[in-house]
Amino acid sequence: MTCIRNLCLFERWIDPVGADDLKQHSDTTGVSILSFADRPEVNWRALASAHGYQLLPSTETPDMYYPSKALIERCPNLLAVSSAGAGYDMVDVDACTKAGVLVFNQSGANSESVAQHALGMMLALCKNMIQSDRAIHNPERNWTRMDYMGTELTGRTLGIIGLGNIGRRLSAICGSVFNMRVIAYDPYISDQDFVERGAEKASLDTVMRESDYVSVHCPLTEETKGMVGTVEFDAMKSGAYFISTARGGIHDETAVERVIANGHLGGAGLDVFVDEPPSYQHPLLAHANVIVSPHNAGITFDSLFNMARSQAAQWVDVFAGRRPRLLINPDAWELFSARYERILGDRVKAAE
Repeated sequence: MTCIRNLCLFERWIDPVGADDLKQHSDTTGVSILSFADRPEVNWRALASAHGYQLLPSTETPDMYYPSKALIERCPNLLAVSSAGAGYDMVDVDACTKAGVLVFNQSGANSESVAQHALGMMLALCKNMIQSDRAIHNPERNWTRMDYMGTELTGRTLGIIGLGNIGRRLSAICGSVFNMRVIAYDPYISDQDFVERGAEKASLDTVMRESDYVSVHCPLTEETKGMVGTVEFDAMKSGAYFISTARGGIHDETAVERVIANGHLGGAGLDVFVDEPPSYQHPLLAHANVIVSPHNAGITFDSLFNMARSQAAQWVDVFAGRRPRLLINPDAWELFSARYERILGDRVKAAE
């Protein structure tokens, strides 16, 4: 008799299609919807019996329920953890790998939404859209339309940090629609990848020095934490713009505020902060040429639908003993296989 696979998630699917897909493609999965409002002992009891743990975004999840070494130790039946979207910085991947717990994400599911958000910030900044909107809403009329004259993106240089699913999409749009020169820094892809993704290969220093717009699209890791700091911002062109829709902590907020305050940069578009949402007294919010959003670049009806479908499809694979499409820690597969057989009494399918 086939063992029921127990999947736990808090509050809700990010889109109902996830639940629908799982029901349609798996008759051996039971889903438990937990609530952060319940007593911790109730939730820990459910998680202890879970074979799978579907995450909400980190900004919506209390730290105590992050997939840490401590959580794994409290969940002896856990086989896999799934991030809500592309980011998985809330997951202790090393601890999962050592325990034989798979980690997978939904990379690419929200790439169109995030790329369009970054582009929207670029257009809003270069055309002074936010400033002119505020001026018209203000009762004072001590300005003319010439005070909000902007520039075009046409022919400018876009520098992309991280040429993955989002970066390559932004490269394609800006290169083809606005005839921008696209340069990119990404040490993890091949020279041919740069060619296919429409960008010139460049060092981080070159991206910062030569770009009219710098847009960040890499994950937050120990390597990328604080990667764009004082030296990098000082190297940027006078009047250039900085955009980040990636993760707070990749760029130094104090450093970018300084080059905004002294007039070195033309402006910034920020969807992410270290502390989210930032305080209304955050120094960056004092500048009219800094436009912000509440880490919702990837939050559209379209992307949530895509992410939920991706989540469900990969859970079907994991619970059937197949490798999920977007596995983050392939080194865990051997230990996972033994764990899967011990817990569920079944054998995994071929790893490849």
